[in-house]
Amino acid sequence: MSNEKKRKLRHLDPHYEREKERYKYPLPSREYILQTLKQQGIPIAEQFLRKLLSITRKEEDLFYRRLSAMMRDGQIFRNRKGDICVMEKLDLINGRIQGHSDGFGFLIPDDGSVDLYLSAKEMQKALHGDRVLVRETGLDRRGRREAAIVEVLESCNTRLVGRLHIDHGILLVVAENKRISQDILIAQEHSLKAEAGQVVMVEIIQQPSKRAQPIGKIVEILGNYTAPGMEIEIALRKHDLPHEFSPDIEKLSAKFPKNVLKKELAERKDLCHLPLITIDGETAKDFDDAVFCAKDGKGYRLYVAIADVSHYVKPHDPIDREALNRGNSVYFPRRVIPMLPEVLSNGLCSLNPDKERLCMVCEIQFQANGDILDYSFYPAVMFSHARLTYTKVATILADAKSHEAQEYIELLPHLQLIYKLFKALLKARKKRGAIDFETTETQMFFNDQGKIEKILPVHRNEAHRLIEECMLAANVCAADFLQKHGQTTLYRIHESPTPEKIDILRNFLKEFGIQLGGKNKPSAQDYAQTLLKIQGRPDAQLLQTVMLRSLQQAIYSPDLAGHFGLAYDAYTHFTSPIRRYPDLLVHRAIKAVLNGETYYPGNWSEFGCHCSMTERRADDATRDVESWLKCFYMQDKIGECFDGVISSVTGFGLFVALDNVYVEGLVHISELPSDYFHFDATKHVLLGERSGKQYRLGDRIRIKLVRVDLETSKIDFVLAEPEKKTGQSKAKTSTRSKKSH
Repeated sequence: MSNEKKRKLRHLDPHYEREKERYKYPLPSREYILQTLKQQGIPIAEQFLRKLLSITRKEEDLFYRRLSAMMRDGQIFRNRKGDICVMEKLDLINGRIQGHSDGFGFLIPDDGSVDLYLSAKEMQKALHGDRVLVRETGLDRRGRREAAIVEVLESCNTRLVGRLHIDHGILLVVAENKRISQDILIAQEHSLKAEAGQVVMVEIIQQPSKRAQPIGKIVEILGNYTAPGMEIEIALRKHDLPHEFSPDIEKLSAKFPKNVLKKELAERKDLCHLPLITIDGETAKDFDDAVFCAKDGKGYRLYVAIADVSHYVKPHDPIDREALNRGNSVYFPRRVIPMLPEVLSNGLCSLNPDKERLCMVCEIQFQANGDILDYSFYPAVMFSHARLTYTKVATILADAKSHEAQEYIELLPHLQLIYKLFKALLKARKKRGAIDFETTETQMFFNDQGKIEKILPVHRNEAHRLIEECMLAANVCAADFLQKHGQTTLYRIHESPTPEKIDILRNFLKEFGIQLGGKNKPSAQDYAQTLLKIQGRPDAQLLQTVMLRSLQQAIYSPDLAGHFGLAYDAYTHFTSPIRRYPDLLVHRAIKAVLNGETYYPGNWSEFGCHCSMTERRADDATRDVESWLKCFYMQDKIGECFDGVISSVTGFGLFVALDNVYVEGLVHISELPSDYFHFDATKHVLLGERSGKQYRLGDRIRIKLVRVDLETSKIDFVLAEPEKKTGQSKAKTSTRSKKSH
């Protein structure tokens, strides 16, 4: 075929210009390929398809890759003859597998339709996380849609962490991720001479099929299961958390100066004379933010200085790519996996005391009542005059004659002024109607062996809340600034509760004679007013917990959907670029606007999805580590009795959070008094059919510890006698960081 005829055929592609912009040698678009296949009306061979689309010999390899990508995304499918079919013409469903520890699984369809059940037999063909094609086969005995796996589109597990077991000379690795229920076979020559019980990293060299187990080779021996810090090493690999910087990044990091260079100060506002200070926890090493407040007529002028990470981390350089990959820093007990190399996170970017540092400043002018009158953003250089902790600041604010106050006597007037602003901001918060749930954070204390010695509550003092309000104000100004200038960014959005969740909550509250305002669309203020109504009630914790569970999870998105919980129309994250990638993107966007430019890093929606995923990944990993540490802490307490509160009710039993220990475990339904217990999800209760005995969320209960399983991080309780009367508990524990919204 002549080049002229080929060009004419290519111009029939409705997306030819788009492909031409993206690629030097444009191929037929996916849409045009699908259109051509549909026009044929039957499955066709790849060779014939190449002919129809005028694919040259030089283009064959690239065209094969495009077809492979379309198969992976479930757009097309090869039948047994090797012919190519259009997926929507087949009675097949594509999606991702979600495995269960008991061996069965579910297909989560890409089109958002109802999940399909996969039997344990079907799950032998694939692993948790794999993308597959299935054919619906009917309903199982419980009335669920059931399916059979037709094809594995993409195997997502190439490496996994697990423990080596040797059974009659056969080497097996049992994955730490309990959703992967298949054991990995290991040949002796691929064992690295690992010993039974050791934790190892396995590379899968043969994926499972309906006729064979997965086969792997050990590529790393991590060590003994109970070795200090092993729980973190396992979590890093189980959740695929990047935790080592490449040699290229190490080389690049070594080139950074130890201090700010004079040439970097050009076109920056000099704020070194302002007594900016950092206020953080005792163990913090990466200081993102510093604050200073001055009187401004009858109102206030607040300076929020944030580390200028974007000055050092340039788009698409190796450090930037790795920061995006990580998405955020991960804070484990006793160990941090930073988003940025330490030379930046703890050094050049960190607003350390008595050091000049580059920063991005949000200068905010407040009215006396806490309303924002005006704000501005600009790059600056600052000098931190003190590194204070929440404990010290709370003591200073409580007693101006205390030893701590005298130690920082020069800063005392500034601290007292910012405290006055904080009080005004609290009133504005209340007027706005932001939701303020009462929670208790906890802190683990460790012995020399790296295991928990005790778990204590961390009381959130006025200094915590003061800094939080300052950061909220700066974040709101950043969102407003970018919105007004038409610059796309990643907002921190928290959508309203779904109608289904609202109905469930209303029905639950009705039983207690409480009405949630707002009719079909309650606002944050309606939630806040309801929380005020229930204060002081013996069942307040129960009611608050159910209200909290009705809310959605906050995510990152370029969509301006507002933040329901904080009652903001627009909100973003600007204040922590050392530990959160979205903040770094926001800084770049603000700088672009200041320079009269538009910032476009790529697909904003994809950035939002990725950063939301890395945040959830970090939460899951830290939860795993804390659960294992708590199991280890409890293993020598088997047989002891504890008082606690029912923190969750399920169809299979009660989860109980222990008083003063802050550990949670399960009372299985079979351990309840002899009766048929029925689960009511709306009322959060297990109700005995014959006895009428009920176990409800928030009820106080006395239990006995009977089993601790380190491998599954599960703790089992049974009821202890005598049982205490129903009451309510202290606040449910939360381990959220101080600046997480």
